[in-house]
Amino acid sequence: MDPKKMRKIGMTVSICMGITMSFFLSLIGTAVSGHFTVPGWIISFLISTVVSLVIGFIIPMKKVTDGAVRALKLQPRSLVARCVESLISDIIYTPLMTFIMVFFAYRSALSQGAPAGSLSLGGMFFGSFWICLAAGFLLIFIFKPLFVKMAMKRNGIKPEG
Repeated sequence: MDPKKMRKIGMTVSICMGITMSFFLSLIGTAVSGHFTVPGWIISFLISTVVSLVIGFIIPMKKVTDGAVRALKLQPRSLVARCVESLISDIIYTPLMTFIMVFFAYRSALSQGAPAGSLSLGGMFFGSFWICLAAGFLLIFIFKPLFVKMAMKRNGIKPEG
């Protein structure tokens, strides 16, 4: 397959996944915080979108996940392989995105007058992290194959399977 088309497909999938993950994880994060505001969610969404796009452009996710599937001797596109791919992507994206969103919320709360002793950055992070990790896994598992098929179709390639 043409390497140029493969890069274009990879970039499209990366952008779509970054926006999707940012949308849902920022929504979940602000909802879990107990202090949901639309402006807070929008800022969190924008920040996490930038972070996820940077991650997506820096880390060659397909190479990483394909390498893991090969190393584990799994059948590509099998249910177990998809679970491994989703878990790896989730572990790469979610901790950093969650930390940055929580750090933003923490700093925002302090700047709005919350007493510093009443907030724990670690407590806020781990409270949100486990929920975002589970949600991220499901989002990647569900949306990545759809975005891959869409990107391949847009580039004139008939998806397999």
